[in-house]
This record gives sequence, structure tokens and C-alpha cells, in this order.
Amino acid sequence: MDVAVVVLCLLALGVGLVGGAATAVWVARARAEPGAGGAALVDTVVAVADQRLGATSGLIDGQLRSLSAELGRMTETVTRLEADRSRQHGELTSQLRATVDQTASLTSTAAALREVLASPKARGQWGERMAEDVLRLSGLVEGMSYVKQRALPGGTVPDFSFLLPRGLVLHMDAKFPAANYARCLQATTEHEHQVHRRAFLRDVRARVRELGGRDYVDPANGTLEYVLAFIPNESIYAFLHEHDPELMEVALRQKVVLCSPLSLFAVLAVVRQAVDAAAVEHTSGEILSALGSFGAQWDRFCASLDKLGRAVEGVEGAYRELSGTRRQALERPLARVEELRRQRGLPVTELLPAPDRQGSGPEWATGRQ
Repeated sequence: MDVAVVVLCLLALGVGLVGGAATAVWVARARAEPGAGGAALVDTVVAVADQRLGATSGLIDGQLRSLSAELGRMTETVTRLEADRSRQHGELTSQLRATVDQTASLTSTAAALREVLASPKARGQWGERMAEDVLRLSGLVEGMSYVKQRALPGGTVPDFSFLLPRGLVLHMDAKFPAANYARCLQATTEHEHQVHRRAFLRDVRARVRELGGRDYVDPANGTLEYVLAFIPNESIYAFLHEHDPELMEVALRQKVVLCSPLSLFAVLAVVRQAVDAAAVEHTSGEILSALGSFGAQWDRFCASLDKLGRAVEGVEGAYRELSGTRRQALERPLARVEELRRQRGLPVTELLPAPDRQGSGPEWATGRQ
């Protein structure tokens, strides 16, 4: 057999999976070779190739089915992930929309706050409004627990004056210098920030000295030994604590107590408790006075009752004497008279009715038994 025929057959077995057209060409060339053995060998090779093609086809079909199932699972996973992505995208969109709305609201609030901090008059009104909110939450009532804008003998006018027991008064000022604080927040460079920060701290210390020099603290005229300085914002209060830790001590030495809304609420709670305790003490005093008056009246009542009892005892003794001894003393002569009348057979004399106005006659007659 020609070596070329054998090579062609081996090639046909090796590349049988490549394609049916190529295999057919090689088989035709092998059969065209001379020699009877070549044709038989080609038929054998073709049979083996068909067998291998059948096995390979079955294996490929199994792999295709497995691949199809895997693709189905991947399709379901992708679909589920797409649904989750859509849901999460919707939630993220809603959150972003809410964040945008909140940012716009905060921007508007910040702009309004900057306008308030830029105007001294607006700052004063803002501080008074914040203080009034705290007073209302504390349960204090204007006219009973505090008064507003009441002038003092020295001519100064505190924003609020709290009425305490025993005629004492605690004054509070709600005006606070915050213009440089607003400029500090709006500063675009570190140098501007430092400049406005130092200016703000100087303004605060100057305000503390001003309040300490007024007649808000005048114990001789019935005030407490301290005056309250209201800071209408917790951020400003924290800013002062952070950048000027000695400010609180300096203010206390000048009889000034710096109060934020939260600390003012605590101070007013103590004030209200003192007022309530004083009211209870005053009411207790009135009750004790009433009990003292009741005791005096009770003593008088008991004396009169004892006097009446003695009088009743005297009347009772007189009655017993009249109904006992005196009655028996009178009944003995009457019994003797009745005995004498019976012994002599004298009739009983009865008192006759009085005659009418037109008639006349004796008022008594004899002979009636």
C-alpha cells in the first residue's frame, strides 16, 4: 500500500471533527489511489471516523444542554439584578431629590440667618424671639413670672426681668454682637477667618464689660448678684467655648452669666422651682396663721361651752330641788288639809268659769264634788 494512502487515512481520522466536506475530499483522493487494499482501508477509516463523530456529537449535545441551562440561570440572575438595580436606582433618585430639597431649605435658612446676623435690629428681635420661646417652654407667664422692657431707676431697660420671691428681680439682656461671627462664617480665606474671629471675640468681651457696668446688678435695690446674657444660638455658644475658654470665667467675675437656649432653660427651671417653693411656703404660712386663729376661737368656744354647762348644771340642780325637796315640803301641808276636809266632811271647792261680759256673779261656787 502506498504510504500516501495511509497518511491520508490517518489525517482523515485526526481531522474528522473539522468538517464533513474536508473529510469527503480526502476519502475521495484515497480511493483514487491504485491498489485494492487502499479502498478497504479507506472504508475502515471512514467507519471509525463516523463512530468517533457520533460520540463527539453526543458529547457536544450534552455540553450544549448544560450550557443552555447555565445560560438560563445566568439570564434569571441578570434579570433579577436588573430589577434590583432599577429599584435601587429609584430609591437613590428619591434620596437625591430629598437631599436636594433639604439642601435648598438649608441654603434658604442660611441666607435668612446671614441677613438676620447682618442687621443689629434684626439680631435684637431674633434674640428676643428665641428668649420668648424658651420662656414659654419653661412655663413662665408674662406679667406674673417676668416683665419685658421695664425701665430701671438708673434709666437702663433690660429686655426681661424675672420676678422672684421676696421681691427679688433677675434681669436678662437678649442683645448679642454677632456681626463679626457672620463675617467669620462667610470668610473665603484663612486670614479673613482669623481676623473676623478675633473681632468677634473682642465684641463679646466688650459686651460682657458693658453689661457688668450697668445697674442690672444692684442688690441694694432688690436684684440678684448676677445678670443673664442670652446667646440665641447653640453654635455661637459652642464657638465661644472653643475659641475663648476663659470667657465664661471672665464673665462670672463681672457678674454676667452667658446662657444659650439650653442653659437658659435649665436656669429658668431653677427659677420656677424657687418661685413654686416660695408660693408653697407663703401658703403654708397662711395656713398656719389660719390654724392659729382657729385655735383662739376654739378656746373661746370651749370657755363658753363650759360656762353654759355650768349654767345647765345649776338649772338642773334647782329643778331637782324644786321637784324634790320643795315639792315634798308643799305636799305635806296639802295632805294634812285634805285629811282635815275629809274629817269634817267639807265639799271640794272648784273654780267656776268666769262670767260673760253681760253677766255678773262670783268667780267660784261651792257644792261641786
